[in-house]
Amino acid sequence: MSKGARKKLGFDPIDEAARQWGMRWGAVDQMHAVTSLMRVQQLVLAELDEILRPHGLTFARYEALVLLVFSRAGSLPLGKMGERLQVHPTSVTSIVDRLEAAGHVVRRRHPEDGRTVLAEVTQVGRDVVEAATADLVNARFALADVPPALRRRVLRAWLVAAGVTGLTATHLHAADALAARGPDRAGVAVPGGLELFRASGRLGIRPVRWPAAR
Repeated sequence: MSKGARKKLGFDPIDEAARQWGMRWGAVDQMHAVTSLMRVQQLVLAELDEILRPHGLTFARYEALVLLVFSRAGSLPLGKMGERLQVHPTSVTSIVDRLEAAGHVVRRRHPEDGRTVLAEVTQVGRDVVEAATADLVNARFALADVPPALRRRVLRAWLVAAGVTGLTATHLHAADALAARGPDRAGVAVPGGLELFRASGRLGIRPVRWPAAR
């Protein structure tokens, strides 16, 4: 991934943490899945912030601007922004403060309720959304260069959340190949009598469909 090359370890720290965890406690698959998700989220978010840095944005601020651009009037109450972005009200206030200082939004009183404060996107804000979005799309939202090992971490977490346990590296490599390319198809077996399938470019999971008896 982009900046600040990280020192390569001779082992996978999350796999090692899962091994140590299993010597003491249960729910190893779930612990491994959640830890993997958190690590991937940290890495991808760092990449997204790096792409957005030239536009004076972080991904959190970009999301807030896009939310306002998507709104019918180009403005929303701060409370509603928090609900839709699923962040704490204090975080919304901080985000809007930074966007306002950059000229991307203005605060206005609600025309029908003077107690309510609206954040309204400016034309400058709309322009920066267009420019930033072009860069994100070009970079495939920082997923273009995600190493296969990290993709498999996300797949593992998704499968564990769907109730699949006992996954091996063979399962994950096959699932990754199915997710990354190829036509719609099925047939990647995973534990529990289930199989992965690909339809309309999306992955799904279902019980194995055994051939009908003749």
